[in-house]
Amino acid sequence: MAIDGVRAHLRALGMEDRVLEFEASSATVDLAAQAVGCEPARIAKTLSFHVGERVALVVAAGDARIDNPKFKARFGCKAKMLRAEEAEPLIGHGVGGVCPFAVNDAVDVYLDESLRRFDVVYPAAGSASSAVRLSPDELARCAEPCTWVDVCKLP
Repeated sequence: MAIDGVRAHLRALGMEDRVLEFEASSATVDLAAQAVGCEPARIAKTLSFHVGERVALVVAAGDARIDNPKFKARFGCKAKMLRAEEAEPLIGHGVGGVCPFAVNDAVDVYLDESLRRFDVVYPAAGSASSAVRLSPDELARCAEPCTWVDVCKLP
């Protein structure tokens, strides 16, 4: 189960106690915000894209949207999201639990600047009913290797 791999990854970093598990689904931004008890913007959603032969995960604030011109300028291609059935085999996590931790080797992780406006954000933890409570700096440390990018726009 992917959450076990995420737990092991976070345990090695002294962050396993930050994992939250819920009875209800937290597979969407709105459901995750209800489960955590925070505003949707603080949910760190992980979007997955084909970029050449690799997968790019872009972790962004829950209220952010991909800005296509910025994405193309940064990655050199149009933003083409993975299909739902591609997520688990290519990333290592299924839809609803995709996160930037314990991912497959051909996956690159990017953290969008939209996250930096918060003191705490909540990315998924490998399952459709989990999250991790982290500051943006802690998220960057737990998601290493990762790169900060500016490819989103806010409402």
